[in-house]
Amino acid sequence: MDYTPALFATAWAALPPLIAIVLALITKEVYSSLFLGVLCGAVLYAGADFDGIVNHVLQDGLIASLSSGWNVGILIFLVILGIIVAMMNLSGGSKAFGAWALKRVKSRVAAEAATVILGIIIFVDDYFNCLTVGSVMKPVTDEFKVSRAKLAYIIDATAAPVCIIAPVSSWAAAVSSFAGEGQGISLFIKCIPYNFYALFTLVMMFALIFMKFDYATMAKFEQNAIENGDLFTVKDENAQLADAAEMGSDKGTVLDLVFPVLVLVVSCVLGMVYTGGFFDGAGFVTAFSDSDASVGLSMGGLVALVIVIIYYLIRRTISFKECMSCIPEGMKAMVSPILVLTLAWSLKAMTDSLGLADYVSGLVEGMQGAAVGIIPAVLFLIACVLAFASGTSWGTFGILIPLGLAITESHPELATPIIAACMAGAVYGDHCSPISDTTIMASAGANCNHVSHVSTQLPYATTVAVVSAVSYVIAGFTSSPVIPLVVGVVLLIGSLFFFKNREGSYKIPDSANINQAAAK
Repeated sequence: MDYTPALFATAWAALPPLIAIVLALITKEVYSSLFLGVLCGAVLYAGADFDGIVNHVLQDGLIASLSSGWNVGILIFLVILGIIVAMMNLSGGSKAFGAWALKRVKSRVAAEAATVILGIIIFVDDYFNCLTVGSVMKPVTDEFKVSRAKLAYIIDATAAPVCIIAPVSSWAAAVSSFAGEGQGISLFIKCIPYNFYALFTLVMMFALIFMKFDYATMAKFEQNAIENGDLFTVKDENAQLADAAEMGSDKGTVLDLVFPVLVLVVSCVLGMVYTGGFFDGAGFVTAFSDSDASVGLSMGGLVALVIVIIYYLIRRTISFKECMSCIPEGMKAMVSPILVLTLAWSLKAMTDSLGLADYVSGLVEGMQGAAVGIIPAVLFLIACVLAFASGTSWGTFGILIPLGLAITESHPELATPIIAACMAGAVYGDHCSPISDTTIMASAGANCNHVSHVSTQLPYATTVAVVSAVSYVIAGFTSSPVIPLVVGVVLLIGSLFFFKNREGSYKIPDSANINQAAAK
């Protein structure tokens, strides 16, 4: 007989992630905060049974997380990517690309905009996006004194928010799998104009770049980077060690970075569509919809690793012995994100065992008698809270999209905005929750202290979420996405002008003055 805890499907199920998130923001230390969240979940699950607590933490939490085929596939991909990045750095490819880019990127605005555009281009998967964009753009953004926290925000904001509006992505596959038979990718495409959080996040990034200012916690990090040359503000030993390992040779060329990245992109795309049956006759979009991102990315990464090693041996940029020395170096670089991911997955296992999903489902099902027009906005806010607390957008899809479809049976005119609201709220949580895997990987991709990344991007993501909630209220009473989109953009830009003129914001100096400011 399965054991059901006394606190199952109650508000107590939200306590473990709440403890982890609050402690991480207060103490600036993520490992102990996550572990205490896991421990709290085990106590709520097992009560005063000491053996039950220990077994739940180990067997149902840590061991189960590292026994999951999906999770292990992601960890394998992380390690392979770390190895390839180590080889690119040792060959001097990263340094050569940085020097090449600096001849063409003439301003801080251009450096940040190029990072955003690259993030948009790499839309097939958020994990791949987070780790690739950081590796490629760090030399450029460092030169223009862009703080690592700002780089991590740009990386993170072009990961999940871009994937959720890209029909050919692993995210489209996830949504399709929850949408019900016969709907799938077509419903995903219909939802794109209503995915206000993702669209407004793109507007937010470009607006901040071209308005040349930052506010809230990010302002302090950017001011310190520009005026004092300190890209980190909060020191992180792991990030500094990773940076030191990226010095590389002076003999590399741009091709030594571009070729491995292109091989990795092509291999990962082929790996994903292979798992979706593309080579068995399925269409490309269909194959993406049916793909297994974990297997596809790890498979593609492994193939790319072999090709990249052969390439460097042919080029004689680095020797075979040096290639092999990059294996432990790449693994070392990924130890921190692997630890955080494992603890975050374990925390999710705790909330699952306490019935957080069932508790939220009960709240949503009791909402159908509410004013019809506000249903999209309410679902959006519930999705935000659930995804933020659980650290998973795909899990939130699985909970709320079927419930949203059930609601649309009696309100078919709201089908698209309701499903889009579920998706958008889930993306907010995935984007900024400290226990989200993509948030963790964005920190790793930028070599940025994880808590610094979370604390600086949270005000930005929440600004966009508030504006999106207003737009979903409007969408609930209109039959077109145009009016809520226009109102949302105007409201967002107006909010940014308001923040720019408030005390505590930091206006970025002109590019010509940055080096002078840093030299003071």
